Amino acid sequence: MYSIRFIILMFLFGFQSLLTMSINTVVDVPTVDFSHTSFAEDLRSVIEEKPIIDNPDFQYGNLIILFSVTLITILTLLTFSLYKINKIRAKANFLLQQKNTELIVAKEKAEKANKTKTQFLSNITHELRTPLYAVTGLTHLLLEENPTANQKEHLNSLRFSGEYLLSLINNILDLNKLEANKVNIEVTLFNLKKRISDVIIALNKAAQDRNNKVNFYFDDNIPNKIKGDSLKVSQILINLVGNAIKFTRDGIISIRVNFIEELENEKIRLYFEIEDNGVGISEDKREEIFGSFNQESQEINRMYGGSGLGLSIVKNLLELLGSDIKLESEYGKGSRFFFELDFEKVEGTELSTQKQALKEINFGLLKNKKILIVEDNKINQLITRKILEKQGVTCDVANNGDIAVDKAKNLNYDLILMDIHMPGISGVEATKLIRKFDMRTPIIALTAVTLEDHLEEFFANGITDVIPKPYKTEEFFEKLQKAFI
Repeated sequence: MYSIRFIILMFLFGFQSLLTMSINTVVDVPTVDFSHTSFAEDLRSVIEEKPIIDNPDFQYGNLIILFSVTLITILTLLTFSLYKINKIRAKANFLLQQKNTELIVAKEKAEKANKTKTQFLSNITHELRTPLYAVTGLTHLLLEENPTANQKEHLNSLRFSGEYLLSLINNILDLNKLEANKVNIEVTLFNLKKRISDVIIALNKAAQDRNNKVNFYFDDNIPNKIKGDSLKVSQILINLVGNAIKFTRDGIISIRVNFIEELENEKIRLYFEIEDNGVGISEDKREEIFGSFNQESQEINRMYGGSGLGLSIVKNLLELLGSDIKLESEYGKGSRFFFELDFEKVEGTELSTQKQALKEINFGLLKNKKILIVEDNKINQLITRKILEKQGVTCDVANNGDIAVDKAKNLNYDLILMDIHMPGISGVEATKLIRKFDMRTPIIALTAVTLEDHLEEFFANGITDVIPKPYKTEEFFEKLQKAFI
């Protein structure tokens, strides 16, 4: 501001000087000659001259000078403004460059954190799936050994729990994937009433420990045979019913499923409700509890435990299925969660669908085949071997990748089942070594790793197909049949 004022004053002073010079230049002022006349006469002669201001030459010169000064002033101010703007722009560019550097550093940190998270999820998924494979595999073998009616009920409950845990591992450990709606919907034929009964049986011990009674109301108008994503429905219910049991003591948990209406294209709409008379949820916390890792309070967390993921999972799963969760609650008196879902009404049963899938498999292709099982876990070796030997397959076992390479080099196999995570060289490295001398034998990865991040690597290194652990029996034999055709 002071610089601009100084420039204006300087130009006014310059204008005054130029104006004075112009007057002396343009106007011809008579010169008094004291040598031959008196001063009074000379002064009279000057006064009688035409006034300076009326001189046309003076007015024209004055306009030129005024215009020149104004133009110079404008140009100077413009130059000064451009200088200021360039200075501001240079400062802004510096700050922008500084921010860009910070963003690049932050991006690199985020990528590193994401890579660490992916590796962690891959490792933890493998560690969880390995024992789960033993649970589901042994359950399958026991169900085939003619158990008693009472044993069969317990084994079916165990199989349901295994399926639920597998769904949890596949879809919940990577919660970001679920929130991004990248989880696939797997539509199967199932009995809804039996599914909910399985949930109740699985949670019955927890209910008894807290002296709770579980009531189940199922509308008779609902068909026995419906089509939908049974695992996600089970996952939603096991979270809601599990929460109701956890936050209720000496109370009643009511599960209601009602028929609402029949829709077009053989679809039906059902209403689900889970109600309890437990601790309830305060009004200011009803929205927050649906966020990840959120519980109503630290006191609730200390008293009841839990990660706070349950309701977030429920919310995201229902959104994935085209619905939303609703809540009515009064603090100290209980809560009521309810939602609606659409299903397809079709013929058949869940059991008959599994049997039909197994009937379509040509088990004759497996007889007398020689298969190498590459697996470091002794229980998993036993389960895979027993499942195959029941179909007339001759099995050989390798405890690690190095032994597998030696056996593949010296013996002939019709197929190799290759685990991926093993001590020593990995299943991928073992496959690369085998492919150097054997391009014919099918190698199927029987693995518990997260497939999305590794499929391209598997196929690029010579693996023929992939079976994720734990697997469904029909899927296992379908992959083997495909390899032998």
